[in-house]
Amino acid sequence: MTELAQRLEWARRGSAYFARKLAELRDSEFDEATALAGWSRRHLVAHVGYNARAIARLVDWAATGVENPMYSSPEARAREIEEGATLSVSALRALAEHAAVHLDVSWRDLPAERWQHEVRTAQGRIVPCSETPWMRAREVWIHAVDLGNGGSFIDFPPEFVDALLADITGLWQRKGQGPALLLRPDDRDAEHRVDIDGQTPHVVRGSAVDLVRWISGRGPGRLKADSGDLPELGRWL
Repeated sequence: MTELAQRLEWARRGSAYFARKLAELRDSEFDEATALAGWSRRHLVAHVGYNARAIARLVDWAATGVENPMYSSPEARAREIEEGATLSVSALRALAEHAAVHLDVSWRDLPAERWQHEVRTAQGRIVPCSETPWMRAREVWIHAVDLGNGGSFIDFPPEFVDALLADITGLWQRKGQGPALLLRPDDRDAEHRVDIDGQTPHVVRGSAVDLVRWISGRGPGRLKADSGDLPELGRWL
């Protein structure tokens, strides 16, 4: 399987997982808070739906060659989510479903030669369009857990867990964002490093699932740091 095909599979399986966890929520539970500061489930569902639309704009950019950014500004993105959170529950469910289908169709119809067309993410990174399935996969899998009704990192495909570990530590390494880390999954042969000049890395051990839960900001699980306490982490995305 090519890297692109693998990422598309992760995104599609993640979308199905998010849809399943969303369907398990009663309408009355949408007003409950999530662990994401200031966000109810309404905000989270609106965000996931609008994220699919935003990524579809990047795919359209790649298909046509005409610039079509994810959002006009960070403020517009935040305003869209706040306004989306006021929609009826049925409208929020429809938004999440229809936006995901639209994005999948956009991927399906994108000509093979356009996957390498460069687009710009909301963070300002210039990436090929082939990065968009990975961007979406991260959103749907992790936010399915953030819904707070039984979603778990344990349910993630093992290869996706490994890719997340590499992605997050790789991002911090490129940005020079500390603390220095050496992550040693006790159920994998690989290890993941964040090297910061002048810092001795914090060696942290545990399952790959617990490590990725921790570095994505969703709690430490059952981890052990050789120095005793787990270090405080910065933001990922």
